Amino acid sequence: MKTIDVTMTITCAVLYTIVGYLSYMGIVSPIVGVVRFWPAVIVPAVFATLFGPWVGGTGAAIGIFLSDMTYGHQIALLSLFAGVPANFLGFFIVGYLAGRNLEWRHLALGIIGTCVIAVLVGYLYLIGVISVDIMAIFAAMAVISVVTILIAGLKFPRWRGFEVGCVLGLAVGAAWIGVTLVIYSRIFMLPLTFEPFARSAPFYAGVLWMVWTFCSEIPFMILLGPPILEACYNAIPFLRRGRE
Repeated sequence: MKTIDVTMTITCAVLYTIVGYLSYMGIVSPIVGVVRFWPAVIVPAVFATLFGPWVGGTGAAIGIFLSDMTYGHQIALLSLFAGVPANFLGFFIVGYLAGRNLEWRHLALGIIGTCVIAVLVGYLYLIGVISVDIMAIFAAMAVISVVTILIAGLKFPRWRGFEVGCVLGLAVGAAWIGVTLVIYSRIFMLPLTFEPFARSAPFYAGVLWMVWTFCSEIPFMILLGPPILEACYNAIPFLRRGRE
């Protein structure tokens, strides 16, 4: 990595940690707990787009570890098993796809990924895990994602890669969190968890962790990302790197 990449990685990690502390407000996922409300995802999404996948992914991985150790659950093994890989993979994908000029057919990947989340929301409702109001909120987030992807594809072609990258990257990261938390609970006790999910969490708990992570974070990425990035490009034109 170049000197500027190292510098931006450290800056991303520090900002991610600070913004996370200021914005999560003590809220965790309903019913199962553990996973925090996390608007701070916009930070590594922006860095991944401006400086590339390695900066965004590594900065996010370091940042989530710092946040877990300072004001989170403070369990290093859990962070290294769940949060760190999820953040690295998710924001690496964001940075990788954001730098590509995608065609219309590529938008289908983002739409399909969002539809999968919507199906999982319906599954959680049908088995009685979530109430109709929570289902409606989650479903609304999925609809917003699809609409935003379509608008970006029609009106702002240069943001197609970013929008699709956010959906697919967050879906991968959320899935990693859901799966690894269930596995972790079979061996150790989960912190900040509502009973009876601290030990041997069932399959549907993993689905709920995945759905919560995706639906509570995707609006901040796909709606706030483009205007923040546009402001960065206008302020420092060389960052655009030929995206127009």
